[in-house]
Formats: sequence, structure tokens, C-alpha cells
Amino acid sequence: MTENAVTSQDRDELRDRVAALLTEHDPATTDRLDFLRARFDAGLAWVHYPVGLGGLGLPRGAQAVVDSALTDAGAPDNDPRRNGIGLGMAAPTILAVGTEEQKRRFLRPLWTGEEIWCQLFSEPGAGSDLAALATRAVRDGDDWVVNGQKVWTSSAHNARWAILIARTDPDVPKHQGITYFVCDMTAPGVEVRPLRQLTGEAEFNEVFLTDVRIPDAHRLGGVGEGWRVAQTTLMNERVAIGGNAAPRESGMLGRVVETWRARPESRTPDLHERLLRLWVEQEAVRLAGLRLRQQLAAGAPGPEGSAMKLAFARLAQELSGLEVELLGEQGLRYDDWALRRPELVDFTGREAGYRYLRAKGNSIEGGTSEVLRNIIAERVLGLPAEPRVDKDVAWKDLPR
Repeated sequence: MTENAVTSQDRDELRDRVAALLTEHDPATTDRLDFLRARFDAGLAWVHYPVGLGGLGLPRGAQAVVDSALTDAGAPDNDPRRNGIGLGMAAPTILAVGTEEQKRRFLRPLWTGEEIWCQLFSEPGAGSDLAALATRAVRDGDDWVVNGQKVWTSSAHNARWAILIARTDPDVPKHQGITYFVCDMTAPGVEVRPLRQLTGEAEFNEVFLTDVRIPDAHRLGGVGEGWRVAQTTLMNERVAIGGNAAPRESGMLGRVVETWRARPESRTPDLHERLLRLWVEQEAVRLAGLRLRQQLAAGAPGPEGSAMKLAFARLAQELSGLEVELLGEQGLRYDDWALRRPELVDFTGREAGYRYLRAKGNSIEGGTSEVLRNIIAERVLGLPAEPRVDKDVAWKDLPR
């Protein structure tokens, strides 16, 4: 069944379920969190998830029926931008490889936003080459004791839980000795420090882990299977960043078009040509994103998400640069360099200077553009892989 294969019977059933939810929990008089919990329990959170886990086992396309009806009724949403890592990365990974107990423990408070999630993957010496990570997890009875440092961790200062990969066996090649965990960010030994960015904000963090104990019950997947599980997370991450469904002329393009229409005195033939080219490219990417989301119904996201994320980063940087040029001197102004630790990231928020500076990170976060080009070349186009001399060498024997 494809994402668009939503029957009229499905639509009628969903409208009836929404009507029942609204009758029992009037948004005008029901506490926001109580409403979200009731929506999850009614299977209307993400309808393509299984029954009992916030869904009804229906095609993804059916979600639009629910969202539209609830929006029209003035019902609250779960503020998805505030928990993007949880919704876009942790949840699909837990659903794919978690135990039934893990799914029931984590998915409901994740979706309602009661528990924010972050991602403990990258390290100072393992960014683009993530499999070279050095954070160690050593088994101690029913627990694992974790020591190491993670970096570029979005939302760590707000997070209750983290998805974490750590090395559990240094005697095998680097991709084989990794295990995937859920880490309690309030546990003793977890220290979060802000990383100030070019924008003045500190939406990223570095996280130090010192003798942090993680119960084996919080392991996702088998011991040594962390790299395979991490691929599920990373593929979903790239779809979440670059494959969002969006209306025409939205996002960064929408801000640039607004500026173009408001400042006719800044227009030149060269800028006009650039805007038209970027408009066409953005529309092509938007339509490709819709097709990608349709493909998700057939199974887990594949490497195509890497192409979407790569295109998103390039277009965001080119469009934000064009906007600064259109604004001239005004585009060079910046409102406030004070250190902030935001709860969410708004790529198109604040003024043009912020958008221009923030877009510089789009080609780094979620997989660098250089690494994504390799993935596309090897896994989408079928080109020969780059030579890897460390592929069969034990991690402990690799030069560092």
C-alpha cells in the first residue's frame, strides 16, 4: 500500500475518531497536555504507527485528514519543532528496533513533548568519520558504564533523553564494535556545555560523559549492532531535514520572494535571473520531497534522503545570500549578539543577517555535504566506493 492509498472508508473512520476525541476532550476547556495524551491514545498522533503506539496502522497520507480536522477545531499541536530530533530520529528508530517495553515507555511522552530528545553521535575526532568514535561503554552487571565526549548536540540543554552510540568492542573493525543506547540526560556524570555559534546563539552543545551508567534495558538493538541501528537514525534525520512537505514559495524562498516584491529599487537583471533559477530549483526539490515521502510508506528511508538534505543545504545558503544582496546595507545589520540557548531552531526566523549566518551550518549538520555526495555516488548512482584502508583493521590499531 502506498502513502496515497487512503480509502474513503479510512477517511470516514478518521473523521469519526476525531469527532469523538473533540467531543470527549473539548480543546477550549481541556488542558493542552491532557488533550495531546488523549489524541495519542486515540491513535491520532501518527496514524501510520501501530495500534497502541499512537497510530492505527494506516497509510501516512491519512495523517493529513486528522491534522486538517484538528486544526480547523482549534486543537493544540505537539509543537514539533521543539522536539525535532525526538520525532524525526529517535521515534522511528525506537519503532524499528526497540522492544515492546521500550516503545511503550518512550513513544507517548516523546510525541506529546513531555520529554525532549537529543542525539549523542558526533565527537571531536569523529564527525564526518562517525564510525571512528571513541566514547566507550563497558558492561558492568546489568549496566553499561559510559565515558567520552560528544559534540554539536542540538537541544542537549533541554533534553530528557538522548540517543547515543558508543564503542563496546575496540578489538574489531570500527563499524562492528559500536552499540546503540538510550541515555538519561539527567543521570550523574552527564555534563552539558554550550557551544556559541556564528549567530551568537548556543543551540548546539558539547556533552561530557563521566562514568554514566546506562541500564542494559536501554540498549537499542544487539550488542555490536549500533552502526546498523544508527543508519536507521541517520536516514530518517536527512529526510527530516531535507524532505519535509512544504507549500510552494515557503521557507527560505518565501522570505527572499517577499523581499524581492517589497524592494523593486534593488532589482537588477542579474538578480532576477538568479531568483528565477533558485525558484525553479526549489520547486523541483519540493516536488522531489513529496515523492520521497510517498516512498517512505513502502519501508524505511533510503539514501535518497541524503540527496534531499544536500539540496536543502545548498539552496538555503544561496537564497539567504541573495536576500542579503537585495537588502544592501540593511542586510548587513544584526540585531543581537547576546548568547541565547533557544528551545527550537528556526532556519527562517529573525532577520536576514541571522538567516544568512545560520544557513552556513546547513551543509555541516545532519551529515556534511561532502559525505552526502559520497553516499549518493556509492548508494544511489552505484559508482565505485572510495578505497578504505581501515575497513578491516581493529579500531584499537587505527592511528589517532
